[in-house]
Amino acid sequence: MDFNFEYKARQEKIDGCLHQYMNDLRGEIPEILSDSMEYSLFAGGKRLRPILLYEVVSALGKDAVSAMPLACALEMIHTYSLIHDDLPAMDNDDFRRGKPTNHKVYGEDIAILSGDG
Repeated sequence: MDFNFEYKARQEKIDGCLHQYMNDLRGEIPEILSDSMEYSLFAGGKRLRPILLYEVVSALGKDAVSAMPLACALEMIHTYSLIHDDLPAMDNDDFRRGKPTNHKVYGEDIAILSGDG
């Protein structure tokens, strides 16, 4: 088993699921809000949390695919925490993963709604 190959495959599977969730939201929420949510959700994270959940479920002999919604939820919660942590009232960070933080691109109001979304 090639660890890097397997890890990349898991990342792609999780990203695909996250993209599907975001596509399902399109048209249901304002475009600026979905753009802001995607900006942070797809900013280049390692997807470690959902991959760990996926692997634990698999190691327990369960259908790991059935855990995908929960795995994606973990990544969304993690992204929420990063957006809110970067806000001016918190750490007031200007950059996250080498890119301007959400509130620097979309404004503090949209960033708060994006994290909550």
